[in-house]
Amino acid sequence: PLNMSYGKRPRSGFTAAEILNTWTEKVLADAIFGYGEERYARRIARAIVGRRELAPFTSTIELVEVIKDAVPPAYRRGRLHPATRTFQALRIAVNDELGAIDQGLRAAWAALRPGGRMVVITFHSIEDRAVKRLFAEFAKSGEGSLLVKKPLIASAAEIKKNPPSRSAKMRAIQKN
Repeated sequence: PLNMSYGKRPRSGFTAAEILNTWTEKVLADAIFGYGEERYARRIARAIVGRRELAPFTSTIELVEVIKDAVPPAYRRGRLHPATRTFQALRIAVNDELGAIDQGLRAAWAALRPGGRMVVITFHSIEDRAVKRLFAEFAKSGEGSLLVKKPLIASAAEIKKNPPSRSAKMRAIQKN
């Protein structure tokens, strides 16, 4: 089913099915591009809106088929499944993941004693951007000092031993 919530109820208050069946084409496209960094977001949003006029979306399989039909053939054969980024965008929206990151990091920062350090490892650019902005806010206000200016990334040797580490970025800050 098109729920995509981590809990019994979505943190955002809406399910993926509600997003797909009610949001406007522009809002859908902006969410798919913003949260999923999907280059074909406009095409996918247009296809979703066109398909839902026939019948509302109820399953992930229906969505996958619409996405596959909306993107160019070469993209369908790419390294990533063509629906991956759209599903990521829906999951982030349904679970308000960026809001949860902000809320969690602010709570952790408030609990941190002066001299304490916060280290965060992110696994995609959207999360990393949110952490980077929050750490910059703490540093600019004088509340903290960045321990590393650029994120630390895995070495080639680490990536060879542990392939998922290729997308990990680590940022650290110390509370003043």
